Amino acid sequence: MNEKRTTRRGTGAGSGHGPDDAHGPGHDDPGAVGRRVQRLRAERGLTQRQLAEPSYTPAYVSTLEAGRVRPSEAAVRHLADRLGVTYEELATGRPAHLATDLRLKLVEAQRTLATGAAEDAAATYTRLLAEADGHGLDSERAAALLGLGQCALETGDLPVARGHFEAAERLLADAPLPRRAPAVRGRAVAHLLAGELRYACYLLESAIDELNASGLQDPGALLLLYTAVIAPYMDMGAHARAAQAGELALALAPKVSDPELVAGLHRSVARTLIAAGRTTEADASLAKAAEIYQQLQIRTELAHCHWMRGYVHAQDGDLSGAETELRAARDMLASKRAALYTAQVEVELADVLRRRGKAAQAQELLHRLLGELHPDRGSVHAGGAHRLLGLIHEDRGDLDSAEEHYVTALALLERAGAAGDLADICRLLGDLLRRLGRTEAAMDAYRTGLGHRAAPGSTTLGPAPVRPPTV
Repeated sequence: MNEKRTTRRGTGAGSGHGPDDAHGPGHDDPGAVGRRVQRLRAERGLTQRQLAEPSYTPAYVSTLEAGRVRPSEAAVRHLADRLGVTYEELATGRPAHLATDLRLKLVEAQRTLATGAAEDAAATYTRLLAEADGHGLDSERAAALLGLGQCALETGDLPVARGHFEAAERLLADAPLPRRAPAVRGRAVAHLLAGELRYACYLLESAIDELNASGLQDPGALLLLYTAVIAPYMDMGAHARAAQAGELALALAPKVSDPELVAGLHRSVARTLIAAGRTTEADASLAKAAEIYQQLQIRTELAHCHWMRGYVHAQDGDLSGAETELRAARDMLASKRAALYTAQVEVELADVLRRRGKAAQAQELLHRLLGELHPDRGSVHAGGAHRLLGLIHEDRGDLDSAEEHYVTALALLERAGAAGDLADICRLLGDLLRRLGRTEAAMDAYRTGLGHRAAPGSTTLGPAPVRPPTV
């Protein structure tokens, strides 16, 4: 990683060899500006006197070109004006408008990620990262790393995603927290998808508390963090905390102009409404999010809306509607090659298929997707897949196979700390063991489930994040 370049400002224009000449733009090579001045002066056919006057002396230009003095900002601006180049180009050697052009390319890469394939966007981000690195543009390097992290999240390469987000955080270490929030959020999501629910909560809660305590209550940054923390809260069974995060996010939404953030808010809040049994309101939120994403043509997020609407239909008993929505979500995600998200939707789809009497289709789907999920990559959803396979085998009377799947699901969910799902799988396992006449083992399973249900959703920080003073 290149060191950050800083600019040391001079104290005045100087007339030749003033004290400001020792405090100009910082460079790894003090003679770099001098060499550029000499080259550009020769290209333009200027003498040292013509370049120097009226503010500087020919001797000063000669000393500068020889690399024996570091020019002040005022000197560089004077010379750049006489040479017909920008201050940045003379001070850094970067082509004029390079940073702006690079930012434009980064926006195009972001659009590709939103509307096309993550792998295509990743190839573009990789090229842009190399370009930004070559010119020492740290802000653009960080943006490229964030983009690569998002691409890796979509394709399910979680260790790579974490690495990119961590690298972006290091580049932005001296930046205000609102600028670092997307990198923190990305890293937390990567840990969440890996089944590390508590650590995901820790990262997000720490950032929220730091942001609120710092007085930098940036609405966009807070909205990113509050909407991201809803998912791990829900998976851990902390429905009250999820609802509070949703409430605070809704209060922030009117202050945020980014429609993508607002749409993401509606999608996340819908999860808390579903948990509270408010399915009509949840469907309305999802429809609103879908409308915004349709306008923005963000297929991944639109697919998530179909996914959640399918879940709402399933909760309401409309299994046909649920299957239609979940298949739409699965197909949209698969077309973007978002492997991990696709597998998660397929767990929901398999549940609907089983409930519709299509157990063979569900079983085939579950066995296929389990090949794509493992303890370090989607453990919560792998646990869900084993739970469904256990139910299918139990319905068929194959109780030994059912027990194997329940035990496997229990191990996966314990590792992830998914309290609500753990209580459910312990109940299923206990009921099965009781049917087999293994009463003591059944009692142990029930006790384990009660232990998880007793303190749902506790996080490593204890109290929930504080309410922002501005909300």
